[in-house]
Amino acid sequence: MNNQDNEIALQVSRREFLTRASLAGVGVAALSSLLPTALRAEGNPKPTLPHFPPKVKRVIYLFQSGGPSQLELFDYKPKLKAMFGKELPASVRGEQRLTGMTSNQKSFPLAFGKTTFTQHGHSRAWVSDLMPHLAGVADDLCFVKTMHTEAINHDPAITFFQTGSQQAGRPSFGSWMSYGLGSENKNLPSFVVLLSRGRSGDQPLYAKLWGNGFLPSEHQGVIFRSGADPVYYLNNPKGIDRTTRRRVLDHLAQLHEAQYKHVQDEELHSRISQYEMAYRMQTSVPTTLDVSKEPDYIYRLYGEESRKPGTFAANCLLARRLVEKDVRFIQLYHQGWDQHGNLPRDIQTMAKSVDQATAALIQDLKVRGLLDETLVIWGGEFGRTNYSQGHLSLDNFGRDHHPRCFTTFMAGAGIKKGITYGETDEFGYNIVRDPVHVHDFQATVLHLMGIDHEKLIFKHQGRRYRLTDVAGKVVKGIMA
Repeated sequence: MNNQDNEIALQVSRREFLTRASLAGVGVAALSSLLPTALRAEGNPKPTLPHFPPKVKRVIYLFQSGGPSQLELFDYKPKLKAMFGKELPASVRGEQRLTGMTSNQKSFPLAFGKTTFTQHGHSRAWVSDLMPHLAGVADDLCFVKTMHTEAINHDPAITFFQTGSQQAGRPSFGSWMSYGLGSENKNLPSFVVLLSRGRSGDQPLYAKLWGNGFLPSEHQGVIFRSGADPVYYLNNPKGIDRTTRRRVLDHLAQLHEAQYKHVQDEELHSRISQYEMAYRMQTSVPTTLDVSKEPDYIYRLYGEESRKPGTFAANCLLARRLVEKDVRFIQLYHQGWDQHGNLPRDIQTMAKSVDQATAALIQDLKVRGLLDETLVIWGGEFGRTNYSQGHLSLDNFGRDHHPRCFTTFMAGAGIKKGITYGETDEFGYNIVRDPVHVHDFQATVLHLMGIDHEKLIFKHQGRRYRLTDVAGKVVKGIMA
């Protein structure tokens, strides 16, 4: 027996001793979190999916981090203009929870800026003048005006949308998709993340939002960055050629397999899969991200920002290319939407940074025949209040977080075109008809991918987990 086998045997012996010793006492609970996967395996056979024929093959999720104001963009409320500066009736606000930023305000004056709204397309959808390009594709959009959530601050609210829980540690939306459905392209990850920023000074983003949680690590999101090195540690170090790297990976796989025979830890196989994926990505990623051969009319369609790597527009163009390569779940995070002050000015900046590129992505997919099998989602973690936070004037006011009702829109496969689903009250503060909870939204997207959200389950530490936790219903009213 060589030194490596001796070490593995010693590790197993220690584990066996601790496991048996702990069975007689309360230490078993604490010990279980320290043992390798195999010694706390709870039976997670690879799911057989889809559960039924899918309507969607791929998802592009354009997440607008910070909470866009639905009242300046899509949810037109002329009452706010008529009552500008007047107090929000206490009966409308009720006892609903407020953030610490406005809970001590003595008054809640209704706010409305100089934004104008008009109806567009056969659907007669209301869209503000801040989004002229999206107005042009209104008949392709499904507006959900009644999204709502319990979370009232950014971190738990974003985490809730991306993982189904306000607490960190759960698998992300894309990780569940990757785990359940696998990849259609063995040379690229099934879950890719792209980051951009519309303006400086906004809420940070964390890797937990695209993490795999307790799922095998091969299902975590892979960030593609702008620049010469889009994926960290993908390129070979100096002095190492591709042939040498191949030999290293082959030997490493042998070592992992030898260790697996002793410890039966499935995470070892995940590591091997990740190493092999990284090796294949050395060729596939540069080709996929090379937009130099895109024709000029594409750059005109997406806007001049699409020529600048790392912008939202450039990432939208990359999302289209990734869809063409059969990447399953593409997540774009765009930061800058948290307008507690200077909203009339800053929201113009933010809207301009996403309007043309979002509309272009939908049009581009449609022309290429890809929109019929791709679902595009646009929205943030919550909306904004109808009253002003602090100072109020037509040119300068802010809005606090509002989780009670806000707008998300979708386009593409499986979704009804040119509809508005749900209704908020005349103040844009409460839901009047057809509420859609975050878990309902998640259940619906999974359903469109051919997944029963109640059956995509992973057992971990004695509990059966799913993306929608113990809630969620499919919103059939928005499905084609």
